Amino acid sequence: QNKFLNAQNLTNLAKDTSFFAIMAVGATFVIVSGGIDLSVGAVYALASVLAALVLHQFGADGPRSSVSSGLSVPLGAAVCVGSATLCGIVNGGMIVALKVHPFIITLGTMTIYRGVAFVITTGQSVGTFPTAFPELVKWEAFGGLRLVPLLVMILVTIIGTVYLARLAAGRRIYAVGGNELASRFSGVRVDRVKLSVYVLSGLTAGIAALLAIGYYGSASSGDGSGYELDVIASAVVGGASLSGGKGSALGALLGALIIKMIDNGIVILGIDQSYSRIIIGTVVILAVTLDQFNTWLAKRRLTKTV
Repeated sequence: QNKFLNAQNLTNLAKDTSFFAIMAVGATFVIVSGGIDLSVGAVYALASVLAALVLHQFGADGPRSSVSSGLSVPLGAAVCVGSATLCGIVNGGMIVALKVHPFIITLGTMTIYRGVAFVITTGQSVGTFPTAFPELVKWEAFGGLRLVPLLVMILVTIIGTVYLARLAAGRRIYAVGGNELASRFSGVRVDRVKLSVYVLSGLTAGIAALLAIGYYGSASSGDGSGYELDVIASAVVGGASLSGGKGSALGALLGALIIKMIDNGIVILGIDQSYSRIIIGTVVILAVTLDQFNTWLAKRRLTKTV
């Protein structure tokens, strides 16, 4: 029997891909603009635990259930997505205001956000949610396929594609990533563009976190550890250039699928899971090398025609 094509395995692969693809779309906005967001995994963790605490406190069995148990799910969702978006605002705001490289800022905020998540949970897992929320996220169709994460992933990818390819705001992101100085001279509000992409990265991390806590039924400060590598790898493998100016939401989805298929294949083959990091890191280096080679070829052709 083919273990990879097993219905249960394909269902799990689709679920895992959906969480990462949603975040990878947000990361693609940042990378296309010429930036980087190392805090995406920590934002995911902080948003998860904050939402989990709200769901636990105001759920039917929680200590504050008498206040408004019916509002626990929408309140938890608002806290999850809102807190992640706020983290994106903080990231983008500091990058714009301090004029410091995004690598340094998001490396620092990554540690801060995860530290805050640990402090407010004291390192403990938070669970016991209203049953309606997990039931919604785990709603099954077509023989066990959980459609909600998939549908959200498709919707986010479509919106990301339209935003980048069809809207003036998306074209400005490409312009800033391609040549920031020229964009400034042409009247593009570069700082506003930079702020917006980190807000979008935080927003997508919050959406993924909301789906994940509904699916798994709990959250902890350790959630999302190492996700930044997988998310950035998904965007890069999907065609985004770390130099900026190139990338797509659909590419991010396909990149996430490839990364998760590698992870899945390692598990099926019974290979030590630690090799997954080595393979994914190698794939990222190869993708970046190929991108740089293609850029060099394009420049060489251009100089020959001039």
